[in-house]
Amino acid sequence: MGLVAEFEIDCKALPLVGVATAVSDATLRLALQFNHGRRPMFLITVTGGSQTAIEDALSDAYDVANWTLVGAAGDTRRYQARPALSFEEQLGDALDDLTGLEALATADAIIERIEVTPDGWRQTGWFADRDAFTQFSSFWQRNAGFRLLRLTRDGDSEPPGEGLTDRQREALRIAYERGYFDIPRRASLEAVAAELGISASSVSERLRRAQTQLIEETVATTWPPLPD
Repeated sequence: MGLVAEFEIDCKALPLVGVATAVSDATLRLALQFNHGRRPMFLITVTGGSQTAIEDALSDAYDVANWTLVGAAGDTRRYQARPALSFEEQLGDALDDLTGLEALATADAIIERIEVTPDGWRQTGWFADRDAFTQFSSFWQRNAGFRLLRLTRDGDSEPPGEGLTDRQREALRIAYERGYFDIPRRASLEAVAAELGISASSVSERLRRAQTQLIEETVATTWPPLPD
């Protein structure tokens, strides 16, 4: 039976980390289109944040040659970007073992989710067995920062809240600790926003998305359907 792992890789040299740093109020998810040789295309889904700021950050990014807005729905936008560097060129100064990096491409693993953060990548992946996971985690432990967040057997259910982003989880924690959810309320939305360093409207949106995610994970999927 295989393994499912969620982990963080702390390496600021990874692609698009500079973009995530420039638009810290947005969530960036990355997929790699590997049918483009040694420079796989970046498929980027951005939720939240200013569209102008995001597109300025993409234009200024040293690791993006050019980009195209493919589509938008609400505050979610999808971009295709052509990398300016190969992985070897991008990571060569940050990693000691480029041969090991190439070997990871043939590991018995599938990385299904990459969230780009100001510190690196947060990933969720499926691994055929313990050896495949050890090969992957050991490489990043030797060459960068690696933090395991969750490791389960495939087929195991995930605890509620695993679908939350780091920013959503932080907003919920701060709001809860400051008494935003208390009755009567002990903290205003503006107070929570000030602690997080973002606008009140951004906090409101982040909390709504987090609450929606939790409802979908814990309630909506277990309720019986409404009668006709």
